[in-house]
Order: sequence, then structure tokens, then C-alpha cells
Amino acid sequence: MAVPFRRTSKTAKRKRRTHYKLQVPGMVACPNCGELKIAHRVCKVCGTYKGNQVVNN
Repeated sequence: MAVPFRRTSKTAKRKRRTHYKLQVPGMVACPNCGELKIAHRVCKVCGTYKGNQVVNN
């Protein structure tokens, strides 16, 4: 089994891990009520999707 010759430094380890990030979902404003919602989903506040009433609140 291969063993590293030198220990990986903290700096090298952290440089490699800089790309491990949480990503924020794409949020858009609902055209009907203006509330922020996730793109391509039904609005939780007014229940519309693409201008059509889908869910009765």
C-alpha cells in the first residue's frame, strides 16, 4: 500500500478544500405575490405556477 512521503500541510489541505461549498438554490420573485421562491416550483404563499392557480390556500 502506498504511503505519502510527507505529511500534507494545513495550507495545501485547505487550498484543496476551498471548493467544497454549500450552494444557494436559485431564488426568484413570484410574479403574482412577489414572494421569493425556488425556481420552477409552486409558490407556497399564493399557490400559483406559471400564472395558473395550482393549489388552493
